[in-house]
Amino acid sequence: MSRVRVVITGLGAVTPLGSSVEKFWEGLAAGKSGVRRITHFDPDGLTCQIAGEIPDFDPKDFMDRTLARRYPRAAQIAVAAAVQAVADAGLPEPMPAPERAGVYFGTAIGALDSFVDGIEIYKAKGLEKVSPFVLPGGIPNLSAHLIAMRFQCLGPNATITTACATGAQSIGEGAELIRRGWADVVISGGTEALVRDFSIAGFAAMRALPVNYNDQPEKASRPFDARREGFVFSEGAGVLVLERLEHARSRGAPIYAEVLGYASSAEGFHIAAPHPEGEGAIRTMRWALSNAGIQPGDVDYINAHGSSTPLNDSMETKAIKAVFGDRAYSIPINSTKSMIGHAMGASGALEAIACVMTIRENTLHPTINYEYPDPECDLDYVPNQRRAHRVEIALSNSFGLGGQNACLVLRRYS
Repeated sequence: MSRVRVVITGLGAVTPLGSSVEKFWEGLAAGKSGVRRITHFDPDGLTCQIAGEIPDFDPKDFMDRTLARRYPRAAQIAVAAAVQAVADAGLPEPMPAPERAGVYFGTAIGALDSFVDGIEIYKAKGLEKVSPFVLPGGIPNLSAHLIAMRFQCLGPNATITTACATGAQSIGEGAELIRRGWADVVISGGTEALVRDFSIAGFAAMRALPVNYNDQPEKASRPFDARREGFVFSEGAGVLVLERLEHARSRGAPIYAEVLGYASSAEGFHIAAPHPEGEGAIRTMRWALSNAGIQPGDVDYINAHGSSTPLNDSMETKAIKAVFGDRAYSIPINSTKSMIGHAMGASGALEAIACVMTIRENTLHPTINYEYPDPECDLDYVPNQRRAHRVEIALSNSFGLGGQNACLVLRRYS
């Protein structure tokens, strides 16, 4: 029995480079940074005062004013990206076969701000001022619910919460859902929107954020560079519409690329630090290639996790060498996070979109801010300038807190 083929028919993105896939890709290809001084609150007093904030988002462009007022930003941008992706796929609202449409969506942190605001209001003003939407607004599966409700996706529904691997794992699991025959269409992706004082303070306390680039925010995210200090926390949402190939063909849908393979694994090592030998990353990449039915020599390009942290970037480089051997030196590798920062649960989905656009446009976006070579990071990171390059098969890495790993293999559709 032949394996069910899963294709990507729609894309949607809300990012620090703009609130559309077009703006997102244009910014990436141009090597533009979306990192800036924080405006969501006054960051004075914090060691890190920068983030990847979305510059142009208005929820009323995508949803009813009342709904926008009731629900937190993470859910707002998730719905906005889903609206874009479904329209891009040429699917109607609602879905024509609701029970054959699913939602596999995720977030690393969720709308924790809803809980924090509710606690502060209760303590300051009492019970009568607490909104009835405080708890529903903060549940991690709110975005999946709102997407399912908006498009009447009445089939399987799940919320993935695997830290920085969330977006990639949601796409991979959504593709597997279609392969098992449980759905024809799956809306997949991830969201994050928690640029708040307590979140920045928490990551700063972990010494995970850069502290010497507050006056040059666009220089702060510098994956694989010897002067990298930490990841830049950001917000964003990415959505991909996945379809069974025959279903997409039957309706004449546009097809961007194919989800060829996927794998996830646990590291079982440390809550924040990666395994020093990259064992989890190695395992996950190898499993993803096996699931895709390809060899390491078939991969044309890698979208790295590339978080700009001292430990992760050297570990990922070491893991890529272990999987690809000497060929690792001839595979172009880039980091989308160099321009948009780390949007946690949304990162894997946004990076998958970057892979799709790379395949479509035959262009590798640069890894910006690569200025000082690190002897431990000595591969081809497409430094500072985009590059024309035909990609047939792309590998996308996502490695997260808690040792959560996920890898996607995407292929040019033919």
